[in-house]
Amino acid sequence: MTVTTRFAPSPTGYLHIGGVRTALFSWLFARHRGGRFVLRIEDTDRERSTEASIQAILDGLEWVGLDYDEGPVRQMDRLPRYAEVAETMLRAGTAYRCYCSHEELEARRAAQVARGENPRYDGRCRSRREPVPGVTPVIRFRNPSAGEVVVRDMVHGDVPFDNANLDDLILVRSDGVPTFHFSVIIDDADMGITHVIRGDDHLTNTPRQVNILQALGLPVPEYAHLPMILGPDGARLSKRHGSVNILEYREQGYLPEAMLNYLVRLGWSHGDQEIFTREEMIRLFDLSAVNAAASRFDPAKLAWINQQYIMSGDRVRLATCLRGHMDRRGMHWRGGPPLDAVVDAYRERAVTLEDMVAASAYAFGDIVGIDEKAARKHLVPAILNPLRQVHLRLGALSEWSREAIHDVLAGVATEAGLGFGKIGQPLRVAVTGGTVSPPIDVTLALVGRARTLSRLEDAIAHIGRNPG
Repeated sequence: MTVTTRFAPSPTGYLHIGGVRTALFSWLFARHRGGRFVLRIEDTDRERSTEASIQAILDGLEWVGLDYDEGPVRQMDRLPRYAEVAETMLRAGTAYRCYCSHEELEARRAAQVARGENPRYDGRCRSRREPVPGVTPVIRFRNPSAGEVVVRDMVHGDVPFDNANLDDLILVRSDGVPTFHFSVIIDDADMGITHVIRGDDHLTNTPRQVNILQALGLPVPEYAHLPMILGPDGARLSKRHGSVNILEYREQGYLPEAMLNYLVRLGWSHGDQEIFTREEMIRLFDLSAVNAAASRFDPAKLAWINQQYIMSGDRVRLATCLRGHMDRRGMHWRGGPPLDAVVDAYRERAVTLEDMVAASAYAFGDIVGIDEKAARKHLVPAILNPLRQVHLRLGALSEWSREAIHDVLAGVATEAGLGFGKIGQPLRVAVTGGTVSPPIDVTLALVGRARTLSRLEDAIAHIGRNPG
């Protein structure tokens, strides 16, 4: 048996954190077992499904690198197959046509609620033989009325359900479009899905689907219902917690490998290990280590993991990613320092690539402005002559390198009887506009000779205009 899993999102919105975690666990299980991973688009909700949502799903999976072996398969392309199976069930008596109107069903439901009963279809069309003129029926499943169905779940264990509490659900709507329960089990069977890994909000759907599979004589896959992801406050994860389009994290400067590393730890663990390469995740992942309890989304932990990947990541790849962020901001990075040098300077300071872009902006183009408070404190007459010496000697350098710059600054500081920091901080304000940057020799190396000298001239002129 070839292990085959699937990710089957409904294209009614963006791909969010919970969806990516489900896709990741399904992908990892298949890759760990040397199996197949299928992408299926469950687009039978014609009112809410959109092409934009489908593209967002595809783009999100591509960003995090979850490749699939088959798909994307779209359910709306398989309508003839569902109709074929429904007709087979009608002939076998495991399904029947129901002519009850929406208004009739609502009235009965209201009456059941008023009596304190669990609202459910009462089965009155089960024995109907004659059609109702002018009414296009739905097709319902003839659910077993007695006994129980046991869902054997790889996370929650055996979960029994009483068939008496499961009504005759609709398989095919009056317009010929199948419902979720019906299309899912036909697709899973046709695609050879051996393991269904999905959120535990689907656990109560599973006994209905198992009954349909058994009625058709189809194999029942193994199920693993993943724990819910909660927000930091323990409430259901929502937009205010960060359950946004996964691509927004890309825009914010998170790395896809950091995102996967964080998500794999939401409900799964391998000892106390926190950082996993993709290869380690594939080698170590097992559903037996998935916790049945809900997990909490922690933005601070995600940020910490992202920072670890920035600190240890390949400088060339990070530079390529950084370039993409600069392009989206309209920054003219070609006129600045090499981007791999920016990565080296900021990899231990930046939590996200957007942090790196914002912090290093002074090295590209003109300074937007110098912080007035910093200028009053550091660009003072006492530093005027040392800055002139720095300007003179930096302009005479034959090689613009961190080491050569450091030697110049150290020499000027010694001659002026100043500590290195007393030279460094006014220089930092002059060339970056603020008081925070990497070591001053690294900063000047990034800014470049021409911009450094020009900004020093402006700082010297500023001191001259503001003698205190």
